[in-house]
Amino acid sequence: MAEPSQLGELEPIQTDRVTDFDPRRVDAKQLQIITDHVSGIIDALGLDRTDPNLVGTDQRVAEMYLEMFDGIRSGAEPHVTTFPNEENYEHMVMERDIPFYSMCSHHFVPFYGHAHMAYVPGERIIGLSKFSRVLEFYAKRPQLQERLTEQVVNFLVAKLAPKGVMVVIEARHLCVEMRGVKKPGALTVTSAIRGQFHKRALREEFLDLLKR
Repeated sequence: MAEPSQLGELEPIQTDRVTDFDPRRVDAKQLQIITDHVSGIIDALGLDRTDPNLVGTDQRVAEMYLEMFDGIRSGAEPHVTTFPNEENYEHMVMERDIPFYSMCSHHFVPFYGHAHMAYVPGERIIGLSKFSRVLEFYAKRPQLQERLTEQVVNFLVAKLAPKGVMVVIEARHLCVEMRGVKKPGALTVTSAIRGQFHKRALREEFLDLLKR
């Protein structure tokens, strides 16, 4: 579907992002193993680890990886409370421009952007802040954008049993911008659809709201 590509360039991501990472929860043994491997990479590149700018870099990188990949930690899945749809609301509920950062599983460099999510409630509804938590949970792991999009949709379907769900993710990939073809500003758009969003009218309503 070509419509999302008309949405234009991404706005800068703000810093008030949802995160549940707690440095006090880091496994010391795991941290040391990663630190040792990063030290090996630095040595293999012929760099001097006594350089003041490199002192401690191995551990800082290890800590960063543990934070960026916190989504694979046992128990990291967000607790999502749903509520009865007492108002019998049966139209689209949408949360747009949700920022995220993730790491490409092919090169371990970042890709980042925004997600737009919508659902048509069935018998249950979800707090709007939980959209961000679900996205963050799946983004914090080695990822593919296509897989991230499907995982978010499948989670919402499993927890809400809605009448329909649609997710569109727009992202820039540093593995495209910094290496290989080197195309700065290239935007990758993925989408996943379930239920009533297969109907063209509802899907177009979603896309129209994105353009505003």
